[in-house]
Amino acid sequence: QVQLVESGGGLVQAGGSLRLSCVASGTPFNLYAVYWYRQAPGKQREWVASITVADNRNYADSVKGRFTISRDNAKNTVFLQMNSLKSEDTAVYYCNCRRGSGSYWGQGTQVTVSS
Repeated sequence: QVQLVESGGGLVQAGGSLRLSCVASGTPFNLYAVYWYRQAPGKQREWVASITVADNRNYADSVKGRFTISRDNAKNTVFLQMNSLKSEDTAVYYCNCRRGSGSYWGQGTQVTVSS
């Protein structure tokens, strides 16, 4: 069973930065593609960024150029570096990993950007 734990969220002023972490236990994380999603109050969950086993990275247009996803396989961790944060980035951020038919979610971490 894969368990994911996100951390690094918090309150930050617009223009600031945060780095989110997603730590996996129960499996070697390097076998999984990893996705970051977010859900703002009253809105649907939306995809933010993803990184494949081969280290290919993709971003939603809304965060491209500001967010960077990376992985440290030795630490079983995926990061989301978020720069130039905007009020519209306020949401609960979730980590998701997938391999074959398996898909696992973390509990989420709150990011609040004050304007």
